[in-house]
Amino acid sequence: MKAKKKVITKKPTSKKVAKATKKKVNKVVKKEPMTELCLYIAGNTARSRVAFENLKSVCGKYLKGRYKIEVIDLLTNPRLAKEDQILAIPTLVRKLPLPIKKMIGDLSDSEKLLVGLNIKKLGSK
Repeated sequence: MKAKKKVITKKPTSKKVAKATKKKVNKVVKKEPMTELCLYIAGNTARSRVAFENLKSVCGKYLKGRYKIEVIDLLTNPRLAKEDQILAIPTLVRKLPLPIKKMIGDLSDSEKLLVGLNIKKLGSK
C-alpha cells in the first residue's frame, strides 16, 4: 500500500500580500521629479518676505515634499546675481526640471506662479 502524500498549501500572510501589492504599486506609480528653486532677494524687505511666503505656500500645496528652495540674498553675495543673470529682485529661478524659468516679483499671482512652475497649464482650471 502506498502512503498518501499530504499536500499542505500555505496561504500568504498579510505582510507578504502587502509587500507584493506595494511592489506592484511602486512599479505603476511614476515618481514625480524634484523641483529646485532659487529665490534671489536683497535683504529682509517686506517684498522679499511676501515672495518667499507666497512661494512656500504654493510649493507646500502643489509639490508636497518634491521641492527645494534656496534663498540667495544679493546684499551678502552680489556676485551670485551674475550666474543667473538677475536684473530685478525678487526673482525666482526654477533650475529643475529643465528648462530653466524665471519669474520676477513678489509671486502674489498664484496662477502665473503655477504656470511658471509647470504645475498648471495656461488657461486650464
